[in-house]
Amino acid sequence: MKTILYSLLAATMMVGCNNSTATKGFDSVDATRFAEVIENEQVLIIDTRTPAEFSEGHIPGAVNIDIDGEEFEAMVAKLDKSRPVAVYCRGGRRSKEAAEHMVSCGLEVTELMDGILSWEGELEK
Repeated sequence: MKTILYSLLAATMMVGCNNSTATKGFDSVDATRFAEVIENEQVLIIDTRTPAEFSEGHIPGAVNIDIDGEEFEAMVAKLDKSRPVAVYCRGGRRSKEAAEHMVSCGLEVTELMDGILSWEGELEK
């Protein structure tokens, strides 16, 4: 019986990306450092807020992948793992959750620690 339970547990953990959150695995940085990171053209900028929040103003070049959207995990799984990712939300909670998931999928992630509320740079609508 234990063997069956362990097998089911292992299979569950292997579905999608590795859901382990034992270690953070990403850099959480302030707005100044985040701006430096996204200067690299290889960095994919991801806004994890809702589409409505995104349309109110986002960091130029950002792609909206709503962490609460039905397609979040599928969209993250399709991201190019050879490109670093810079992720943010409104205040930092959702982007930290998204960053943990992205790291479990094999992505290199930098997260804007206090979200777009701390951003002093240009916004695009």
